Amino acid sequence: MMGLHWGSLSTIRVRLAAALAAALLPVLILGVAQSAIAFNRERVALRQNLGFAAERSAATARSRMEGAGILLQTLAPGAIGYQCADRLAEVARRIPGYANLVRFDRRGRVACAAGDVPYDPQRMQKPWFQRLQHGDQLVITRDPGATSADQPSILAAVRADATTPGTSGQAPPGSPNAAPKVFDGAFAAVITLASLQPSASDPTLPPHADVALVDSSGHYISETDGKAFPALPPGWRAQVRTNGALVWYGADARGQRRVYSAAPVAGDEVYVVLSAQSPGILSWAWLNPLSGILFPLMTFGLALAAVLLVTDRVVVRWIAYLQRIALLYARGRFSVRPVQAEQMPPEIRELAETLEQMADAIVGRDASLRDNLAQKDALMREIHHRVKNNLQVISSLLNMQQRALSDPAARAAMSDTRQRITALALIYRALYQGPDLKRVDLRPFLEELTAQLVAGEISHGPSVRTELSVDALVIDPDRLAPLALFAVEAITNAQKHAFAGRGGVLTLAFRVRGEEAELEISDDGQASEDALMSSGVGRVLMTAFARQLRGRAELVRNELGGVTARLLFPTPAADTPHPDESSAGNQAAA
Repeated sequence: MMGLHWGSLSTIRVRLAAALAAALLPVLILGVAQSAIAFNRERVALRQNLGFAAERSAATARSRMEGAGILLQTLAPGAIGYQCADRLAEVARRIPGYANLVRFDRRGRVACAAGDVPYDPQRMQKPWFQRLQHGDQLVITRDPGATSADQPSILAAVRADATTPGTSGQAPPGSPNAAPKVFDGAFAAVITLASLQPSASDPTLPPHADVALVDSSGHYISETDGKAFPALPPGWRAQVRTNGALVWYGADARGQRRVYSAAPVAGDEVYVVLSAQSPGILSWAWLNPLSGILFPLMTFGLALAAVLLVTDRVVVRWIAYLQRIALLYARGRFSVRPVQAEQMPPEIRELAETLEQMADAIVGRDASLRDNLAQKDALMREIHHRVKNNLQVISSLLNMQQRALSDPAARAAMSDTRQRITALALIYRALYQGPDLKRVDLRPFLEELTAQLVAGEISHGPSVRTELSVDALVIDPDRLAPLALFAVEAITNAQKHAFAGRGGVLTLAFRVRGEEAELEISDDGQASEDALMSSGVGRVLMTAFARQLRGRAELVRNELGGVTARLLFPTPAADTPHPDESSAGNQAAA
């Protein structure tokens, strides 16, 4: 599995894609870095703009209150007298944002007002009134005790002075002869907070901004969107007092990240708070697709897709085509040619031409090998034929020598030798007459060998009937020779001891039992114990032939009273020949 996995990761597609990815990675990193820098720059700019907007909004509100002070000082001299209430009501109606204009005497009582003023017997003891009495010229407060309107508002009050009785009051103020001034009450303007709150549609504010006013305790007095403002951070008043404004990030009631800015409006009593959206890097990139991260990512993905597509169309499909051609060549179909080579790129077309030249070379070499194999086959058959003829000549000479001998023992020994040579001659004849020089079909060979051995002794005694049962097996000459010579010794032994002067039945059986083969040669004669225990030349040869086959030989009495010679040996693996033989056979088959 590891090999397959690594092979899939080392394909041309993956390698080219990895190379392109490595080449484009710096560009992607640069684009992301530039996007991050631009995002951070825009975020800093948003903080600065929101802080400046809060300060501008607070400055606008403060200028309005300062204007109210100037107005009060202008109106103060004539604020008491006939039709005072009508004049103040007309001023409040003409100047929007004023809920009421009130003239208080030195005891805090209402001397004149544009509208209704709540009764407050303790007004003279209020801090704002005391400050005016002790010399402050202008006081701005949101003290609940100073409320003189039915909506959230602040109070801007100026000191009213009167000259000391008995003085002319005609000297200019500040001169040594100027009449001393005494506290004569206050002139107050009730300004609604709604008129001080900046408009959310102000073009100087960031897009989708919300505005609110808070008091000194951090409670929101009014806001354009209540869910857009969270609780103020700890220590916010001290930071505003130190820096003049405060900018921070937080989450609103909807869980969205926003940036906030606060600045004082009326001293330490009222503050303006602005809120604007603070987009994250992903949403910012979505809003700025060409200058953000989206464009580099799209370029990166399109480049990889183009490489994969071109690789598949220009390289991989032609390699797969040549691979199919090579598989056909591996199966021996060299007549197939890469006819689509003209459509290939030059480099791959050269590979196809090389493959075609290789196929032509293989065809020529195969033809030469077949000719050489045919010559070798003919030569080997001729050699086997000559060996067989020479062995037959030797057998004939031994037969002639046997007839010239008068000693029975010598004649018997000569006969045994001649029969062994005959068996070897049969092997060579089977080789050059058969379809394969390396293999011999065992069944017809044993039938012919038995018939020839039995027929050679018919003229010397009674006839012998043979019964053969041979399983099909193809065997090589190296194993066939000891097997044939074992059969010669067994049949010869039966002819000498079982059939001499009486004839009988000779049974030959060859069976293949899986990994072990068995050859049995039996007679129906009456064997003596000496025949079973004999250790003559034939018995020695049979044992030697069995060892040559890596088997064992047995000589036992059978149920008919005769002798059974048994040879047990490993079954030759005819389907797994020697490597050299397999190579030669494959070349011949090709």
